[in-house]
Amino acid sequence: MAHRWFALLSLMCVLIASPLLAQQVCPGLSYVANTPEDELMQEVNGAEKPEEQIAALDKFAQAHADSKFMPCVYEYYTMIYLNKLNNNDKAIEYGEKGLASEHPTMNLLINLSKAYVASGKTSDAILNAILKAPDQIKTETSPQKPPQVSDAEWEKTKQEMADQAKDETSYMVYAFFQLLPRVPDPHKRIEFLDGFVKAYPDAATANASQLNYAYFIAYKMANQADKAREYGEKTIAADPNNILALNLLAYDYGIGQTNIEKASEYAKKALDLAQAMKKPEGVSDEQFKREQNSQLGMARLTMGYVAYTKAAKTKRLGPAIQDLKEAAELLEGNPELQGQALFYLGYAYETIYPANHKGAIEALTKASNLQSAWQSQARELLAKVKRAAHE
Repeated sequence: MAHRWFALLSLMCVLIASPLLAQQVCPGLSYVANTPEDELMQEVNGAEKPEEQIAALDKFAQAHADSKFMPCVYEYYTMIYLNKLNNNDKAIEYGEKGLASEHPTMNLLINLSKAYVASGKTSDAILNAILKAPDQIKTETSPQKPPQVSDAEWEKTKQEMADQAKDETSYMVYAFFQLLPRVPDPHKRIEFLDGFVKAYPDAATANASQLNYAYFIAYKMANQADKAREYGEKTIAADPNNILALNLLAYDYGIGQTNIEKASEYAKKALDLAQAMKKPEGVSDEQFKREQNSQLGMARLTMGYVAYTKAAKTKRLGPAIQDLKEAAELLEGNPELQGQALFYLGYAYETIYPANHKGAIEALTKASNLQSAWQSQARELLAKVKRAAHE
């Protein structure tokens, strides 16, 4: 009977040490009774308010800054600021300190990742930590079997640990794709993506469309056109209904005049998909309409430019003018693309025979008043059109 009780006690210790989603605090950092560490834990666990817990941690940190228990102190700071005080900045401050310590844990990393995701910020440190997480997950969810635990009990424990590892890995993957778009340097993005493929090969396969789209955007930002198109095509191959990828590729093929036919095909498909968009839950009508108009407008812009290019042979500028006019209306709020649409529209009005000076002046005047890369060209063309109109 005594042996059975000891075996169950050993199993309980294993289970307590491995709750799902890294709820264990400070694994491997034990403390002895009647020590400052013991006193700290009693104060933290006995406190009724999170502010009292923070005060206890502050007191310990000031008196024992060199303690080997400080990684655990940082972990508690991070949890309390994140989960009880909703202070993401403080959670990040102490989470980063814990991350730089000798004993960062998955509990710390998950809470720090949550703080970063909620804050709208990112850092190289958190992304590098996410890339190293698989080894940490394996370490924390692969303990040795206690001799007193039965095979059946151990199998159950191993399954729970496997579930924990799966949950932690899933969250790391989620956090990575949330934080990566906040990295302004495209070359760093590409390095992080390469690291992700190595660290999470299964997740890279399962999330091929999202991964390829991230590469696509990074290479576009880096002005590596060939690599951007390669990953844009991979994105569409994995997810044919990715409106953003379709629109960006169509724009690139069309405006860059590298593949007019493919530009037309992708833009028309993006237009159809955008027209059929449904508002997601939690998104306001205004937000949804703005995003839908943006996708519709970009598709029309590409279609209008392609139609204008083809008009050099067909002499039919009507379709180009219609698409560009709609694009200019839909892209209100995006001065760069709206300015481009208006510039092309003004050019089309002036090119048609007989020239529509009034339409050209109206479009180019609007383009001239927008802060965009097209402002200077629009003003120059506007001056020429006005002179032609008075001749």
